[in-house]
Amino acid sequence: MKKKEFREALKKLLETEISGLSSWEEKLSYTRQVLVELDKEKEYDQSKKGQAWSDDELRLILQLPPTKENIIRLARAFKRGYGSIEQIYRWAAEDKKSIQKKRPNDSFIQQIKRIAKEVGWRAT
Repeated sequence: MKKKEFREALKKLLETEISGLSSWEEKLSYTRQVLVELDKEKEYDQSKKGQAWSDDELRLILQLPPTKENIIRLARAFKRGYGSIEQIYRWAAEDKKSIQKKRPNDSFIQQIKRIAKEVGWRAT
């Protein structure tokens, strides 16, 4: 299929009525959700999985909202697992008391909390 044919087929598909989705914005939002899920299922380079994170990488992650779309984009860009990006957001949002009980001496979590505070992460 050529690009032009694909474009026309996609346009036709998007113009189709979808039950439960009345507006263009709802249809577009649903389409984005489906695309993110498909993107998440595709194989990609995770060669840096398990390696240490730099402050700059964490800073960039914590400056973006934790949407599925951003998480998959960041995972692909940094060659990391999807779950590792999710976990960074969870640790950034977790309160210090909870972290002190669970993992008081974890240097990676301390690094995340430091960067989160630096970028003005609201959940800290």
